[in-house]
Amino acid sequence: MDNQLIQNCRAIAQQWLDSPVYDEATKAEVKALLDAEDATALVDAFYQTLEFGTGGLRGIMGAGTNRMNRYIVGAATQGFANYILKAFPGRTDLSVVVGHDCRNHGREFAETVANIFSANGIKVYLFESLRPTPEISFAIRQLKAQAGVNVTASHNPKEYNGYKAYWDDGAQVLAPHDTGIIEEVNKVKVEDVKWTGNPDLIQIIGGEMDWDYLQAVKEAMVDQEVINRQKDLNIVYTPLHGTGRVIIPEALRSWGFQNIHVVTEQMVIDGNFPTVVSPNPENSEAMTLGMKLGTKLNADLVIASDPDADRLAIVCRNPKGEWEILNGNQTCMMFAWYIIANKKKLGQLKGNEFLVKTIVTTELIKKIADKNGVEMMDCYTGFKWIAALIRENEGVKKYIGGGEESFGFLPFDKVRDKDSPASICLICEIAAWAKDNGKTLYDLLMDIYLEYGFTLNHTVNVVRPGKTGADEIKQMMVDFRGPKAPKTLGGSKVICTKDYQALTATDGEGNVMKLDMPATSNVLQWFTEDGTKVSVRPSGTEPKIKFYIEAPAEMGCPKCYPSATEDAMAKVKAVCKDLGI
Repeated sequence: MDNQLIQNCRAIAQQWLDSPVYDEATKAEVKALLDAEDATALVDAFYQTLEFGTGGLRGIMGAGTNRMNRYIVGAATQGFANYILKAFPGRTDLSVVVGHDCRNHGREFAETVANIFSANGIKVYLFESLRPTPEISFAIRQLKAQAGVNVTASHNPKEYNGYKAYWDDGAQVLAPHDTGIIEEVNKVKVEDVKWTGNPDLIQIIGGEMDWDYLQAVKEAMVDQEVINRQKDLNIVYTPLHGTGRVIIPEALRSWGFQNIHVVTEQMVIDGNFPTVVSPNPENSEAMTLGMKLGTKLNADLVIASDPDADRLAIVCRNPKGEWEILNGNQTCMMFAWYIIANKKKLGQLKGNEFLVKTIVTTELIKKIADKNGVEMMDCYTGFKWIAALIRENEGVKKYIGGGEESFGFLPFDKVRDKDSPASICLICEIAAWAKDNGKTLYDLLMDIYLEYGFTLNHTVNVVRPGKTGADEIKQMMVDFRGPKAPKTLGGSKVICTKDYQALTATDGEGNVMKLDMPATSNVLQWFTEDGTKVSVRPSGTEPKIKFYIEAPAEMGCPKCYPSATEDAMAKVKAVCKDLGI
């Protein structure tokens, strides 16, 4: 490890020890890092200051500039407050919404945020207790606030916490606000933070907003009659110890579902997530207790939300009666199909509707939209980009749904972030529709594959923690743009390369076209002759680089699904070998 880097980190850590601002517990933790023989932990804690990425601020809790603690939260909030005051000069009615999820230190951080905003003369609507991320987004719009903060690390492991920053449209901050906030945050010294709150400017909110939000969620419903006929659909739900525990069962009941069961052990609010290895619904292990209860109760489907209740996971039965976990691409595809098909059948489509998916999400959604004459837009990973397209088209085109492969969907426009309460209600409506037609969700998925073609979506996460890992990930992207750029993948010729950093698309003959995107992004994509698609991007919130591989295969009948999956997986493995991952 670079000796100069270690010395720089030691110097910053010593400043923390010498400053009167930091509390004794923090200083003790810093001293332990300084006294350790191995400097790795010290460097990881101090080599950089956490910055806003695609999901805001997120990191491991602990002492240090690269850690989530009240001082980093405080400096970020002071910088955010300074930016809000600059962005709305002369306004005396500025307000923000502040919430948190079930994470350890969540309430402490949220109250710290509220105190600092109020100390800067900004009114704060502080939720009385933990609330879903989408409800924070909704509340910003409902209360006409200028900004908002939700203290959450979403689906990350228990060691993490985070800070999602929102703007006045209820979406996470985009340019120029994201860089503007970072500039202000970087100017702030801990000594500058106004820690002492003004109680007169802090208003506690809760039940009334829950009611308004639940009423809005019902706008995502497509067909009430289907639910009325299948109100006894047997549903098992788990919040994975998080914020969905109250509001999601309430939402389901408000839609008309009457047979809802919960995983009792996971209804307990606990930031240590004792019943799962990681509270990420993308991990099949997190669904184990739900499936166990589903088996006991002979449930039709099992559903989970992540700790801040923006993502969802769905488990349904295959023809053998076994539980089958749907991936994010499959759920997104099913939402798109159902919304289009049934809105069309009920005469709810006027011709100006559009769907949105992220560039790494399955291309089958575009096939569904194209065949049915509905516009489909592509955007970057992260729901702030979906929200940006909703905002740009407001009043001209009607948003009817958007999602991404990482288990997030938004089926209505009253919220500007992914929304598991609304999506869970809608997937239960879809299951009710399927049951009404003598099918399961699994059967419906097979029908979609048979009509639009089968592809397998597989994500490979290459984790490289710390400073050395960050350098390695950076070099991988450089290599893929240069000497390691693939000519073939899985035995099929690359016929198009999209580089979203250069905003260019290059075909197999070397012809270059410009990509029309709102900003640059460090993402590469390769498309091959046989329909394989590979996307690679470093994560904006975690120490890893992600490879999204979509591989096609022939599927002639529902019973061919396992063999088609096997054939596509062989292609995925060949692609991984070609990429050296």
